[in-house]
Amino acid sequence: MATPKIADKQPIAVELEAGKTYAWCSCGESSNQPYCDGSHKGSEFSPVVFKAEETKTAYMCQCKHTANPGYCDGTHKTL
Repeated sequence: MATPKIADKQPIAVELEAGKTYAWCSCGESSNQPYCDGSHKGSEFSPVVFKAEETKTAYMCQCKHTANPGYCDGTHKTL
């Protein structure tokens, strides 16, 4: 299994809108972090697509090693 690129070792706060669909970058190559821009094409990575259940501020993972894909779980502190 390939290892994702660490885009940053801290989460990024984003505003999610209820009912809107998002695609979180899992490869770390996107220039639109934390969202997918298609940079994964040709690799074994694919974006994690999710629909926001509520409008809120969320802390999205940028180290790409979270156990809760999309959301920061603090794993970046151990890298």
